Amino acid sequence: MGIWKAFFNNTRKPEGLLGKCMVGSMNHAHATLAGWGLSHLPETGPARIAELGCGGGRNIRALLRKYPAATITALDYSEIAVEKAKSVNREGLQAGRCQILQGDVSCLPFGDGSFDLATAFETVYFWPGPTDSFREVYRTLRPGGAFLIVNEADGEDPQANKWLSIIDGMRIFNRSQLVGFLTEAGFSNVIVDQDAKKHWLCVLAIREDTEHLKNKQGDIL
Repeated sequence: MGIWKAFFNNTRKPEGLLGKCMVGSMNHAHATLAGWGLSHLPETGPARIAELGCGGGRNIRALLRKYPAATITALDYSEIAVEKAKSVNREGLQAGRCQILQGDVSCLPFGDGSFDLATAFETVYFWPGPTDSFREVYRTLRPGGAFLIVNEADGEDPQANKWLSIIDGMRIFNRSQLVGFLTEAGFSNVIVDQDAKKHWLCVLAIREDTEHLKNKQGDIL
C-alpha cells in the first residue's frame, strides 16, 4: 500500500503516526462543513448530547460552545482519535461537561433514552449496517430527540467516487438511501438539506414520541 493510500485509509480508523496526522487534519479540513451542519440545529434545547465518531474532537468543542448548559458524551472507534479529542477538549473534561470514550456505534454503551441529540459528522460512510447502527442511535435518544448526520459527499458527485478505491470499506450514500436507512431504524420524521453546488448533505432525523402518537390515535378512534 502506498503512503498516499495508507494515509487516507486512516480516515476510517486512525492508527499509528499516520493516524495522528489524520485526526489533526480532520479538525481543520472539516471545520466549514461542520459549521454548516451545526447551523441546522436550534440555538437552545439539547441538554444531553452524543457525538458519535468524534474523530479529532473539534465538533465536541463546537457543541460545548453552542450549548453552554449541555453535557456531551463522545465516542470513537479509534484509540488515537479518542486521545486527540481528549487533548482538544481538556477544559470540557476538567469541568465535567464531557466524557470521551472508545467504542463501536453498532453497540453503543448507553442506556435507552440517554440523549436529546446525537451527531455524526463525516463518519456514517464507515458505520456497520448502517441501519443497525442507526437503530442503536434511535434507542439511545429520548422521544423527541434528534439525530444529525453531516456528510461532505452526497452520493451525486461522480468525482467523489475516487475515494471508494482509496479508502477501504468506505460507502457514500445519497439522500434517498440515508432516509431509507433511518426510516427502517425507526425514525419517522427525516428532514434533508443538500448543498447541490458543494455536494454537502445534512440530515436531521427525529425520534417521535410513539406513546403520544398512540394516545392521539386512540383519541381519534
